[in-house]
Amino acid sequence: MLFRELVAPRTWLGAAHLLLDIAFGFATCLAIGCWLLASAVLFPLALIGVPVWVGAAHLSEVLGRMERLRYRWLLGEEIAGEPLPSRSGRLLPYAGTLLRDPGVRRRIAHQLLAFPIGLVTSSLVYWVITLGVVLLLMPLLGLMLPTSDGAILGLDISGAGARLAMAPIGAAMLLAVPWVVRGLVAADVAAARALLGPVPGSLTARVGELERSRARVVDSAESERRRIERDLHDGTQQQLVSLAMTLGRARSRYRTEPTGIGPLLDDAHQQAKDAVTDLREMIRGLAPPVLADRGLDAALSAVAARCPVPVDLTVELEHRPPAVVEAIGYFVVAEALTNVAKHAQASRAAVGVRSGEGSVWITVSDDGRGGADPAGGSGLRGLADRVSGVDGQLSVDSPVGGPTVLTVEIPA
Repeated sequence: MLFRELVAPRTWLGAAHLLLDIAFGFATCLAIGCWLLASAVLFPLALIGVPVWVGAAHLSEVLGRMERLRYRWLLGEEIAGEPLPSRSGRLLPYAGTLLRDPGVRRRIAHQLLAFPIGLVTSSLVYWVITLGVVLLLMPLLGLMLPTSDGAILGLDISGAGARLAMAPIGAAMLLAVPWVVRGLVAADVAAARALLGPVPGSLTARVGELERSRARVVDSAESERRRIERDLHDGTQQQLVSLAMTLGRARSRYRTEPTGIGPLLDDAHQQAKDAVTDLREMIRGLAPPVLADRGLDAALSAVAARCPVPVDLTVELEHRPPAVVEAIGYFVVAEALTNVAKHAQASRAAVGVRSGEGSVWITVSDDGRGGADPAGGSGLRGLADRVSGVDGQLSVDSPVGGPTVLTVEIPA
């Protein structure tokens, strides 16, 4: 396992990225620093200093784009950029807009900090790898490179025992390289996302989140479609074929032995009942007719009644929400109560639905064992994906030992 991590491509791509940090950091820090210094010195001369500042902001945007390409090529990390404000009107107001823009300031801060950060990351990776290789090969180096004072890189290699003792230390350092690289890459990517990525709450960040939500919803819908196709083909279709064959045998026997078709009819009847049961199970993820006919209150009452755990249901809606909101609310409650019945070991659950502040709020709680983690189960992740597809929010509060409270806000 350790050796596999050491030779994994992602380890050495990450190491290459970190070793390049110092070169890219020096180049970007020098370029942006010179432009900023020139704009500050020439700022009293507005006709010169203002265009220099605007040029520095545009140069920073180009360098940020190059940095994001490096993260994509070497690490596979997609970092969306915050675009420059569009220019409208004269140069001086535009320069002020650039100066006030948080995306410009954060990007320039990253480029000024890139050199000291790169100095740390590149040095750590370089010395861990170099010392690991040198110590591992120390027995061989001591024979091939004899020195007058018996030392290499300040290490005493005059004795064969000392040289042999250094080899395990070098091996341990090399085996630690993947974890060092992984930690430094994680910190580097976090800094890049914070300073090179979209400003939280900006239109770019919002669009990026909506694109990711749409992709998750499309994937979820495609998975559901494949499930229905597979269940129809492998289950219901085969049952109906078997039912047709049984009825065909009954019809053939009826012509010659009318009184002997009873067992065949009983078998066909059971097959028909099984097919109906499987169809109901297959379409469990589809919205029931009662939801469209009578609304969320009646549909959730049916869900609560079927739940093995006693459920206290409260629905307080001023107006009937849109159909898509009702459908998502129904699926959220149905899946949440299924999770309660399967995993929570709860004696009671409560569901509350209310409207307010332009949203529908859904709360599902239970007195079970707790410990629910959205990152650790596909059920809660699927709910989060479904809710985020309509710009909603899902949060889970589930300490170990309980209780668990799931809260969903769906814009209405």
